[in-house]
Amino acid sequence: MHQPYYEDLVTGEHILPWVRLHALKDYYGMVALVDEFPSIRLTFNLVPSLLVQLEAFAANRARDRALDLSLKPAADLSPDETFFIIQHFFHAQRQRMIEAHPRYAELLAERGSASTPSEARAAARRFSTDDLRDLQVWHKLAWLDPFYQDRDTRVRALVGKGRGFSEADKQLLRTIELELLNAVLPAYRAAAARGQIEIATSPFYHPILPLVCDSDVYKRTHPESPMPRHRFVHPEDAREQLTRASALHERLFGRRPVGLWPSEGSVSNAMVPLVAEAGFEWMATDELVLARTAGMVFTRDGQGHLDQPERLYQPYVVSAAGGRVACVFRDHALSDLIGFTYAGWHSDRAAEDFVGRLVEGGRRYAARGGRGEPLISIVLDGENAWEHYEGGGRPFLRALYQRLSNHAELRTVTMGEACRGAQAELAGIFPGSWIDANFYIWIGHHDDRRAWSQLAEARDALTAPGHADPSALERAREEVLIAEGSDWFWWYGDDHSSDHDAEFDDLFRRHLRNVYRLLQKPVPDELFTTNISAAAPPPAATAPTGLVHPALDGEETSYFEWLGAGRFDVRDTPGAMHQTDRRAPHLTSIQFGFDRERLYLRLDGERPMRELLALGHEVSLIFLKPAGVRFSIRQTDGQNRTSGVPAHAAGSILELAIPVSALGPVSAVSLFVAVHDAHGTELERHPPNRPIEADVPDPAFEARQWSA
Repeated sequence: MHQPYYEDLVTGEHILPWVRLHALKDYYGMVALVDEFPSIRLTFNLVPSLLVQLEAFAANRARDRALDLSLKPAADLSPDETFFIIQHFFHAQRQRMIEAHPRYAELLAERGSASTPSEARAAARRFSTDDLRDLQVWHKLAWLDPFYQDRDTRVRALVGKGRGFSEADKQLLRTIELELLNAVLPAYRAAAARGQIEIATSPFYHPILPLVCDSDVYKRTHPESPMPRHRFVHPEDAREQLTRASALHERLFGRRPVGLWPSEGSVSNAMVPLVAEAGFEWMATDELVLARTAGMVFTRDGQGHLDQPERLYQPYVVSAAGGRVACVFRDHALSDLIGFTYAGWHSDRAAEDFVGRLVEGGRRYAARGGRGEPLISIVLDGENAWEHYEGGGRPFLRALYQRLSNHAELRTVTMGEACRGAQAELAGIFPGSWIDANFYIWIGHHDDRRAWSQLAEARDALTAPGHADPSALERAREEVLIAEGSDWFWWYGDDHSSDHDAEFDDLFRRHLRNVYRLLQKPVPDELFTTNISAAAPPPAATAPTGLVHPALDGEETSYFEWLGAGRFDVRDTPGAMHQTDRRAPHLTSIQFGFDRERLYLRLDGERPMRELLALGHEVSLIFLKPAGVRFSIRQTDGQNRTSGVPAHAAGSILELAIPVSALGPVSAVSLFVAVHDAHGTELERHPPNRPIEADVPDPAFEARQWSA
């Protein structure tokens, strides 16, 4: 569980409210639920940048604008404050958190889309004082943990009242809010003390440690990529982020952590000795990093069961640069079932399916000659998945924990327990993250590189502090450490976006401006200008115009089978070949479309696609929507091996079919197509600027596309 550091250290304001709101729901509820299942063992990763902010909010020392305006008497709100509330008090999952409460849904309908500032101001004028007060309450009430919504009589009374709230109701809700905020850390402390959970940590401000150690590590997977104008090489900062994280956990929980989730599962050889020196005994990352390290590919059968469990389902010891640390690699597919797929299933069916997959994985491990007990590592986001589940995920987790509690073939363990006695050795580790085993998201886009350049220059300014006194120098260094966090770079570029991109961009540059001001140095003009590219690139591809029904044979069987497909032509993309000495891309076009049950893709290349695969190349589909989903195809021993793709055919062209059900409850998809060489180096990614995007056809799709 993590949040970036939202506080502006100069003004003391927390720019976004997510620490406080998630603490009201998932941070407390996830650990409170464990009390009901005493035989379950879990590992929670709590990031220090989250914990110090949580402490401040619990002590009523931290403020954010949404909190202040939620407490202000509705009759006293100014037009600008009302405008802010109308814009920002509906940031909640619509189906589970807004539409589940009739009055909250009514207020959203009253606001309308409000997609422009003028529309939002017009909507604000429609809200009465009573409407605004109800919105102030529901904005917070909808985030309260299901435990409180079900069991606390005060909360049940507020939910039952539904509308017509008073200022006294708002004050009561604030009392409940502070109670919940103050319950979070003691709940984790108690669960750890009784041995039911292990608390792991991440580097203090959640930086990508391999990039902090040396930003040029990115060249391992993207050797032809442009780089920031200044190389960032500060392993001493990486060391400090680790040691401070360990010290904070000792203060809060009474013991130093032995486990580390490197931010975003990001690992490299350079960070291994730093992790070991800081006293950590284990770390974790993704299965694709292990595959790249071992020079292999993990494949799955048509039911999604792993073909090589004896390689993945065991802990390893990584030795690199004089350091040694145990490492586990998560089962990507099983973790993503919880993160992205099961939210649309009935809780009992989802739990039964998941447990069945664990049992099958263990049996396959034994059948393949695995030594000792298999270790299946499930690692996923601890906060963002649950708002898409019924009941905040509690029915599913209860169903899952109940089945795991007394299972004849399964036993839950903490990561620390799992890593004791690890014997399999790895001489080094491939540099990458849990997202596609590389660092593209954080340094691959022009906006990322601009931000890294600014960070490097601000970091250099610390070495010549000028007239700054020691206190100011210490505060300036803190600002740099905060700016090293991963989240600022996550929201740059075309791979992720939210309603708060501008706030993240502003806060990143604000931290760096503070560095120069504290050092009494001129602030570079560049830090007053957004890093977000001025104009969004044009759509990457033409959209599908009809349903498609291709025969999966790797050949163009008929002109008509792909007639209604969307299309992206690689050679026609402006800017795709900006380097004159760069080789021609392997792919020449991508076509995509749907029938009623499947997403189809057709890839054409500059040579027959069966030959491309025979050379050892891997073709990957990297989804941004649904996030984290990835399918790949590689040829091994003369046979095509897939990671998750149920049906495909490689001949002159490569044709793939993916059941829409495998993507979870989505109404649209967005994805990139990438080609890697035999060593895992990404050779190309298409489209280059923004993903292919397509709506999943609804029943009226064909009628809308019809023309005479």
